[in-house]
Amino acid sequence: MLRLEHISKIYPTGEVLKDVNWEVKPGDRIGLVGVNGAGKTTQLKIICGQEEPTSGEVIRSPNLRIAYLTQEFEVDPTRTVREEFWTVFQEENRIHQEIAKVTRQMEQADPDTLETLLRHLDRLQRQFESLHGYELEARIEKILPEMGFEPEDGDRLVSAFSGGWQMRISLGKILLQKPDLMLLDEPTNHLDLETLEWLENYLKSLTIPMVIVSHDREFLDRLCTQIVETERGVSTTYLGNYSQYLLQKAERREAQQAAYERQQKEIERQQTFIDRFRASATRSTQAKSREKQLEKIERVEAPIGDVRTLKFRFPPAPRSGREVVKIEDLTHIYGDKILFLGAELLIERGDRVAFLGPNGAGKSTLLRLITGLEQPTEGSVKLGPHNVIPAYFEQNQAEALDLNKTVLDTIHDEVPDWKNEEVRTLLGRFLFSGDAVFKKVAALSGGEKARLALAKMLLQPANLLILDEPANHLDIPAKEMLEEALQHYDGTVILVSHDRYFISKVANKIVEIRNGELVVYQGNYHYYLEKIAEEKEKARQERIAAEKAAKAAEKRAKEREKQKAKKAAGKT
Repeated sequence: MLRLEHISKIYPTGEVLKDVNWEVKPGDRIGLVGVNGAGKTTQLKIICGQEEPTSGEVIRSPNLRIAYLTQEFEVDPTRTVREEFWTVFQEENRIHQEIAKVTRQMEQADPDTLETLLRHLDRLQRQFESLHGYELEARIEKILPEMGFEPEDGDRLVSAFSGGWQMRISLGKILLQKPDLMLLDEPTNHLDLETLEWLENYLKSLTIPMVIVSHDREFLDRLCTQIVETERGVSTTYLGNYSQYLLQKAERREAQQAAYERQQKEIERQQTFIDRFRASATRSTQAKSREKQLEKIERVEAPIGDVRTLKFRFPPAPRSGREVVKIEDLTHIYGDKILFLGAELLIERGDRVAFLGPNGAGKSTLLRLITGLEQPTEGSVKLGPHNVIPAYFEQNQAEALDLNKTVLDTIHDEVPDWKNEEVRTLLGRFLFSGDAVFKKVAALSGGEKARLALAKMLLQPANLLILDEPANHLDIPAKEMLEEALQHYDGTVILVSHDRYFISKVANKIVEIRNGELVVYQGNYHYYLEKIAEEKEKARQERIAAEKAAKAAEKRAKEREKQKAKKAAGKT
């Protein structure tokens, strides 16, 4: 249905795509992966016609309807949800509004004007009907519950809903277009785990082919049937999900390395023979023949080296006491919302704790309480009494970093006794090289700010890392490096993240914020999922048992009433 053939894209700043070749067939769910700046979003824009390729061709089926969900959900906060859905149908919406306007004019029109307005209304209604406009209201009412909204939510303003619900509105809008192909650019950004699960299950239920750009490896694992990797401007297609792609890529790399080494050994053997017998009276002809064969041989390329990514370890953590954080009888009110009510928690040395809960549950607030940036309404949140040294990674790096400083000064001002070479060496490990170190922080991308904030954390030894969405804005190789660094870290880690793959690699204890309490699961993320499934099943069984007991009690009550009625009838 759609094929990209030899696509290249050159910007004034350089070549992004060199030779991209892949296709979408009915039923495909394709994940586009690659480092930040590899051209993933550029490919989506080329597919939907927002950008033209420098060379190559996009071959589409005739009349192919393509819907594009961008990273910034395109919704108007001043409209109601229904009004926002109506904006999908531009021509129909225009006529619909014109019909409403004419209807209002008719209420106050004199007889002569009324006749003209009636004819105009008739024309508009026939136009509206030809566009199937009278079916649109039913389609909108049908999409509301599909996206998880109650009927009354349709009249609420878009601004009343969180980012996750606004994503559902945007998704509903593109589904109302009845697309043949969906393009989804980072659809999981800023979604809580519950909404992520909903989105996965909903997309899996659709038969529409889709192309997904995402750094969420769990999402790609659960959803995709193919992975297309773009590396150094060239695309490679792998069948299967993200985990299968990693295995296939490693196998291809090993096979190519082995083939390269075998060929190099054979070339060396042949070259030795040629060099030895080139001047021989008896064997020179044979040597020349082998030399010609060697010139014609198709050379196996050595595997391309890994794409440059972060390389770092956290410095050794000074040993703390056993108690690192103690939360006792915590009650905290934020605005008019009670976030915590009598919450208790002990975090011990070596714990790697992930806080989970829906958006707005108070995860980031809890981290700020632990760092002392906020004070609890009641109760206490205290660091352990013995040598606890915290370091805090804020979710919003635009607030945490001085935007007026350069990258170089951001680090240099923290360690003024370091030489320029030492600072640049550290920044090089975080992919800041050449003139990039002189960029103002304000000009950095989200991913660059995240890398700079991580570099800052290495400057002073700490034994408690408090990380609020550290994987946000990082590409997959950078996330993998951060995971590895945290796995080797010998201190204590507290983190908030919506990246399930990241949590599963790092955390050894899960704490869920539930109804104002801190519910502890003494295991990793997969252990937590198993326990949640067990809890749900137990609750289901208890509900079934309660329903059976209620029905049995009702039956017994009816029997007693029947017996009473019989006795009363016998007496009369």
